Amino acid sequence: MISEPEMAGEFGAVETREVMGDFDRVFVGERRPGKPWLWALGGMVMASALWAALFLYGLGDRKPDMHGYRLDQNPCPSLQLKSIGAAIAPRESTTKFESGGLLNHAALDQVQCFIPLRSRARAERPGNGWSIDYTVGITVALHKKTDPGAEFEALQRVTEFGVDPEAKLETVPDLGDKAYLLTRDDGNSELRVLEGGAVLSLRLSTFTQYQSDEYSEAVAGNGPDIPDLSPYQSAMISDMRDLMSRFKQ
Repeated sequence: MISEPEMAGEFGAVETREVMGDFDRVFVGERRPGKPWLWALGGMVMASALWAALFLYGLGDRKPDMHGYRLDQNPCPSLQLKSIGAAIAPRESTTKFESGGLLNHAALDQVQCFIPLRSRARAERPGNGWSIDYTVGITVALHKKTDPGAEFEALQRVTEFGVDPEAKLETVPDLGDKAYLLTRDDGNSELRVLEGGAVLSLRLSTFTQYQSDEYSEAVAGNGPDIPDLSPYQSAMISDMRDLMSRFKQ
């Protein structure tokens, strides 16, 4: 499990089995052994169990607990990333943020924010026209009609580019109902949290840029390595806690 600051954990496979059997054949004129009232009693017990299950599970219509989460307006311009800002760089001015728009629907409320951080100071840059930049992507989805728990589990290794079986998956304790961190080798680390009907994601991405018009294959081969994002995992967890508090009312 991932904690602040220690992290570890993995998921195991679940084996499923299918059991099949043949139905008894009853020919015309054949009498089935046993007492009729026992068959009737068995049918009543099975019917009672079925109705109890329908009562408990509400015919699949149980609404998830929202834990006070609400999305009434677009929060992207005012989101603060204090821990990431202190560890890497503060966010750019609000005029440079991008938003995927706010969705308000009877079944789902959702918002996406894309927040660039300021470029590192020139003294920290690799030189030769290259720079290392970071951006933060935030997604908040409030499922108001159906429980997203099963989907949350199924999408553990799914990224915006598809399924990544090689990604490092670590659980994070004491954060919502379930939480895990997905780290890839391409400079992306994503923290995902499930709490009732709310699914929150904070993705930290890093990339390199060449700040010159004279770009060639030789320049491309001399670019800096993608930085390791593991030192910023504690900052991601801290900022996620702030986000969760912000969206609760």
